[in-house]
Amino acid sequence: MHQTWKDSIYRQREQLAYELREPLTQLGAQCAPAWGDREHLNGILAERLETVPYCSCLYMLGTDGVQVCDNIGPTGIVPGHFGRDRSQRPYMKEQVPAWGFLLSDAYISLLTHRPSLTALQVVRSDQAMLGHLGADFDLRNLPVTSELYEEPGNWRQIKGDPAIRSNLFQQNRVESPMDRNLEQTLSILEELMAERGIFQCEISFSSSQATIWVVDDPFRYRILDHEALADTDICLVYPSRPYPDKALIPAADIARVLDTMQALRLADETIYLRQASINLFNGLVSLTFSCDGTQCMRYDELLQKDRAFWFGNAA
Repeated sequence: MHQTWKDSIYRQREQLAYELREPLTQLGAQCAPAWGDREHLNGILAERLETVPYCSCLYMLGTDGVQVCDNIGPTGIVPGHFGRDRSQRPYMKEQVPAWGFLLSDAYISLLTHRPSLTALQVVRSDQAMLGHLGADFDLRNLPVTSELYEEPGNWRQIKGDPAIRSNLFQQNRVESPMDRNLEQTLSILEELMAERGIFQCEISFSSSQATIWVVDDPFRYRILDHEALADTDICLVYPSRPYPDKALIPAADIARVLDTMQALRLADETIYLRQASINLFNGLVSLTFSCDGTQCMRYDELLQKDRAFWFGNAA
């Protein structure tokens, strides 16, 4: 089973919590006897900072969320934080679990404006809660321990701009230059994808252009306007390439996918396809309609849909 981005986040946080919980528990216990002594707390945190991996700074908070010592970073004391009220920060509004350790959700730091997260460890003395030990982390300094997730292939519908949807029946499709030459345009795109190393293509039917990505230069895109897409000689610009082994869309089905897009573009004057994309390696297509809604699905699922799916039983 492919993991989702939420699965990836969960595994990343689980590993990080595993690494942080023990050193912060020990450090919190060491700070308890010095509670109320700002200088003593500063000294303990400075001495033990290196025991907390990836940490940007440490500090202590009272039960009211007000800081009772300074921020301690890799270079020592960071001035200006003693007495700071952190009670309204995102990590202070999360519920600390019964075992006394919390790894917060990521948030944007007030000072650095960078994605960050905070670990909180409850500090106790004779079972009485004194406050929290706080440890801040810049996401840039954290290792990525989980595998990169894969885009799910299940059908998804994404709603667009409500203003566009509300005016849907007050508009009609206006023929674009691409529409006037659509069959040839899609034949050219089929050739580029099946024979000439184009692995992703985003087609804007309304603005008569296509944005393409080439396996030989995958980090930069190229834009083909309607003039290029009406000239079969454009295929000579891109050398022949073997069809990629890792492509999930069979080369023979590229034409069928493009034919379906053509049908959805021309089938109705009110509800029509405005933009579409196809990626050979993850086997996904996305379709954005005049109502500004987007459908994302696997190519084979697209090919199974009939006209009634897109336009209702009236179709």
